[in-house]
Amino acid sequence: MRLKMEGFPLLVRVFNILGVVCFSMKGKVISLPLNSFMRHKKEELTFGQKMADKIAQFGGSWTFIITFFILLMGWIVLNVTFLMNHGFDPYPFILLNLILSCLAAIQAPIIMMSQNRQEEKDRERAEWDLKVNEKAEKEIRELHQKMDVLIEQHRLMFQMMQEEKSNSKNE
Repeated sequence: MRLKMEGFPLLVRVFNILGVVCFSMKGKVISLPLNSFMRHKKEELTFGQKMADKIAQFGGSWTFIITFFILLMGWIVLNVTFLMNHGFDPYPFILLNLILSCLAAIQAPIIMMSQNRQEEKDRERAEWDLKVNEKAEKEIRELHQKMDVLIEQHRLMFQMMQEEKSNSKNE
């Protein structure tokens, strides 16, 4: 996607519109897809990484929390009320504790894998932002230098006009 930026007086324009960063540097328009490396990375995910992301996404959702709460309450009600505490898992719910421990032991590393991958994406995004900011800073410095030159030229022209004015009054 290319955005046209002709007619703008500034040398640098940085936009983040629809995932595109555009620079207008010395008459050239450069547009770079902001998340192109992320799209490329998504295509390279293994089956295990995709599953880890899906499990982490589901494990951190309200659907999981509500479903898990309903299952726990159902387990407890089934064993205490309907089976009169003589069911397959009576009151201390040792089997339920074992299942919960196993679930936590399996779910925690999967979520950590997903978080590590997300951290890597964030690090790449931060490096990209740094590159964009460095380019923008360089162009802004150049603009400041040009503005300083223009201000100095304007000041000199103003002095010359003042001198001419004072010379014409003296004559």
